[in-house]
Amino acid sequence: MGVYAAQIFVVFYLCDAFKYGYLKMTDVVISQWIAVFIVDLITYFQLCLISNTMVSPWPIVLLFLTDAIVAFICSYLFTYLYHRFFVPRNMLLVYGTEDALDLKFKMDSRSDQYFISEIISASEPFENICKAICQHDAVIINDIPSNLRNDILKYCYSNAIRTYAAPKISDIILSGSKQISLFDTPLRLIKGRGLSLPQRFVKRAFDILLSLIAMILGIPIMLILALAIKFEDHGPVFYKQKRVTRNGKVFEILKFRSMIVDAEKGDQVIPATGRDPRITKVGRVIRATRLDEFPQILNILKGDMSIVGPRPERVEHVEKYSKEIPEWHFREKVKGGLTGYAQIIGKYNTSAYDKLRLDLMYIENYSLRLDIKLIFMTVRILFSPESTEGFEKQMEIKEKSKKLFEEKA
Repeated sequence: MGVYAAQIFVVFYLCDAFKYGYLKMTDVVISQWIAVFIVDLITYFQLCLISNTMVSPWPIVLLFLTDAIVAFICSYLFTYLYHRFFVPRNMLLVYGTEDALDLKFKMDSRSDQYFISEIISASEPFENICKAICQHDAVIINDIPSNLRNDILKYCYSNAIRTYAAPKISDIILSGSKQISLFDTPLRLIKGRGLSLPQRFVKRAFDILLSLIAMILGIPIMLILALAIKFEDHGPVFYKQKRVTRNGKVFEILKFRSMIVDAEKGDQVIPATGRDPRITKVGRVIRATRLDEFPQILNILKGDMSIVGPRPERVEHVEKYSKEIPEWHFREKVKGGLTGYAQIIGKYNTSAYDKLRLDLMYIENYSLRLDIKLIFMTVRILFSPESTEGFEKQMEIKEKSKKLFEEKA
C-alpha cells in the first residue's frame, strides 16, 4: 500500500493531476484517470512478479474503476471549493502593441481564473499607469518597453501588488543561466550552446529506449492505419515533408497521410482548417487523435528527431519566421521533437513568437525529469480538443485585438 501510494503521488505530479482550479475540471479528471491507469498497470505486473505467475486481472480492474470514481468525486469537490472561494481578480492589463492585446482574449477564455476589467496603453504617463494599478488587485504586463516594464515591476513589488509579466526572449535566456558566486557582485553565466554533451547522450539513450518500446507496442495499430489509408483512396500511406532540426539541418519527416493526394501543389503552403475538404475520412480520425504523427518514431530512431523538443518546422515557415523574428534560430540549438512545451501548453494556432518563447523555456530548463513530465502531459492533451484549435480561432482573436486597439487609440 505504501508503494502504491508513492507511485500514485509521483505519477499524479508528473501528469499535473493535483492542479485543481488551475486546470479545467475535465483536464484534471483526465490527468487523474491516466495516472491511475498507469499505476494500476504497474501494480498488476508487480503482483505477477511477486506471485511468479499471471494473476487474475479482475481485482485490478475493480481497483481502477474505484480509483476512477474517487478521482472524479475529488476533482469535482476540490474544483467546486476552489471556484467557490476564489473570486476572479480585478486585473489591469498594461499593453504596448496591438498583438499584446491577444493575451486579454486568451485569458478571457478562463474567466473562472482571471478577470481583466481594464486595459491601459504603455504610452500613457507613468503617473496615470500607477494610479490605475492601485485601483486593481493585480496587473499584467505584456510587450512594453524594457525601461517602463522595470519601473512598473519595481513599483508593484514595493507595494506588494500581484504582477504577471509575459517574458521577453532575454528573460527566458537568463532563466537557464548558471549562478556565479565567486564575487560579491552577482553574476549569471549564459553558455548558449543548448544541451551539454552528457545531456545529449542521456537524451539520445532515452529516445532510443522509448522509441523501441513504442514501435513494438504500436506495430498492430500502424498496420491497421496503413490499411485504412490505402483502402480509402488507394494513395500512398505515408507523407513526407522537409523540416528543419538541430543546427538548421533539413530532413524528411514521416507522417501517415491525412489529406488527399497532391493536397499541396507546387510551393504554396495552405494551412489546414477545421473542416478542410482536403482531409480524408481516415485523416480526420488520425489528426484528432495525433496518430498521424506516429511514424515519426522512425525519425527519432534515425536520429533526426527527439521525443521531446521544439516541433520541427517546414523549411518555408523557418524562412518566413526568421525574417519576422531574428531569434527564431535559437530553437535550433536542440533536435526537433515529437512533442514539447509548444504542443502541450500551446495550441495549433499559437503564434510563432509564443512558440519560440515556449521552446526556449524548454531548452533553457532541460532535464530528463522534465522530458518525462512532458511525455505524461502529452497523453492528457490527446483528449483535449482545444489543443487542435485551427487558424480560424487565431484570426478571430486578431480581429478582436485590432478592434480594441483602435478603440483605445
